[in-house]
Amino acid sequence: MPVMVDKKPEKPQSVQAKHPMEKYLRVERLPHIWCSGCGLGTALNAYCHALDDEGFGLDDFSVVSGIGCSGRAAGYIASDSYHTTHGRAIPFATGLKLANPKMNVTVFSGDGDLFSIGGNHFIHAARRNIDLSVICVNNYTYGMTGGQVGPTTPTKAIATTAPYGNFERPFNLPDLAASAGAVYVARWTSLHVRRMKKAFRKIITKKGFTFVEVISPCPTGFGRKNDQGEALDELKAYKKRSVIRDGADTTEVDIKMDPDSEIVVGTFLDEEKPTYSEVKREQLEGEV
Repeated sequence: MPVMVDKKPEKPQSVQAKHPMEKYLRVERLPHIWCSGCGLGTALNAYCHALDDEGFGLDDFSVVSGIGCSGRAAGYIASDSYHTTHGRAIPFATGLKLANPKMNVTVFSGDGDLFSIGGNHFIHAARRNIDLSVICVNNYTYGMTGGQVGPTTPTKAIATTAPYGNFERPFNLPDLAASAGAVYVARWTSLHVRRMKKAFRKIITKKGFTFVEVISPCPTGFGRKNDQGEALDELKAYKKRSVIRDGADTTEVDIKMDPDSEIVVGTFLDEEKPTYSEVKREQLEGEV
């Protein structure tokens, strides 16, 4: 009679989780430092998917970021990327684009960096129609430095430097971009992931100064001070308040603190204009 031997169960092989967009990321720097519920990871993920959908290799594009939570994006991208000084992401990106016109250059930064100390650079790059893709993750605050009032903080919002509510009128970013000369202007929230990715695909393939604003929760620096609940509650509010109006008049897409007011999202502008480099080349060749 054969002897029965208890067979030890085989140990399951360890499975290491991989990010689906790992080829575009510096995986040795993960997990990222962004707070739980922050929309920055969502925006960066959508950007990587846009690159993948368009077949970009690591040598085909570069990301430039400024200072702040959004500025960390450049450090997670595996291509040649630049984490620049405060407010200077667009000048660095402009120099990179003019030095290597074939390179796709994306500026990935925040509302404080791009529109406070960097505001002048933004409007003049748009005026010149420099061939740049600009992604602004707008969380209404200086999230990294403690939740101070920024250029997009809504009126009446509570902030570290506005304990009685903000008295300043905030920038309407799509209107500012369109007025300054951008050829593509869109706004989505971090809830609109597929639409955000579609907008990112558009800007990385369209010539000229293109701009996408991404409204994002900052549960630590902004949401907590303004009783907006957890990040999931903010996303539910985006679902309730967001209204898609493609082609909307950008002068009418201001964002208010009123929880019953609309957040108008969509593609507001999409036109064709010669870029700075094209105008320069045409004029120089005409003088030869």
